[in-house]
Amino acid sequence: MNGGLSVNRFAWKLLEKLCGNPEYYGVKVERAECGATIVDAGINAKGGFQAGKVITEICMGGCGKVVIGFRQYGEHELPTIFVYTDHPAIATLGSQFAGWNIKEGEYFAIGSGPARALAQKPKEIYEKIGYRDEFNKAVVVLETEKVPPEKLMKRLAEDCQVQCENLAIILTPTASLAGATQVAGRIVETGIHKLTKLGFNPNAILYAWGCAPIPPTHPKFVKAMARTNDAILYGGVTQYIVDYENEDELAKIVEKAPSKASKDYGKPFIEIFKAANCDFYKIDPNIFAPAKITINNIRTGKTFTAGKINLEALEKSFELT
Repeated sequence: MNGGLSVNRFAWKLLEKLCGNPEYYGVKVERAECGATIVDAGINAKGGFQAGKVITEICMGGCGKVVIGFRQYGEHELPTIFVYTDHPAIATLGSQFAGWNIKEGEYFAIGSGPARALAQKPKEIYEKIGYRDEFNKAVVVLETEKVPPEKLMKRLAEDCQVQCENLAIILTPTASLAGATQVAGRIVETGIHKLTKLGFNPNAILYAWGCAPIPPTHPKFVKAMARTNDAILYGGVTQYIVDYENEDELAKIVEKAPSKASKDYGKPFIEIFKAANCDFYKIDPNIFAPAKITINNIRTGKTFTAGKINLEALEKSFELT
């Protein structure tokens, strides 16, 4: 079922690179009592662009590449993450998607990365793309400001069917630069998830690339989280090369795919979040999409585009003056 691609095997090699040179990457590496490896990329560690780059590639299960450069957004130059993959469904839905709700007592975090493919969380996504990883080591990325309790680490290892000493947990607070970088690096995944919700078969996507601005950091979690969302909703651009038979259907899907399809489009995400009483599940799901989506159909050579970068919303969210 895995087509020879093991996202955890690829990611573990990247993890060894990260842990092998913690000073360079600005991370702190520790062993938990249970034997799990804990990589702090921004709680009590400096983190940064380099850590964010490698963590984004780990999140994609080593099936995608990342380049950090810059782009012009109106009058502003902003650091920008470019992501590309030749294995879009596995790299994004099969690994990077933040789809694992992890809870233990008062502790809560959203898990992403290759460990999901071992634990099959959530199962319906893996059934849809027909993928299961088999490897004796697991890497999970948590967007959190706290180290998870030992009890939770043991449960994660059990869910992934690995020994605790073969589990690695990477911690990336949203308010850190590494955290902001890896969230902006979800640009391709956000688009594929939205297309899938609209009825598109993710396995029909052959290649993908995308870019999004890395937002200015903010010390407050809610503001930092809102900015990372706005980076994708108003500044994110994606392109997918697909093999699709029904081109009329494809044109309709592309039209509904960008964030502009949402009734909340144009408002800074912090306003949308507060209007929903800080409950993600009450937000119109149509907003969670790139600003601009382009699809090239390899079968006919035709290209369809919808959406555009919204400079005004970016300037407001990022407080650019």
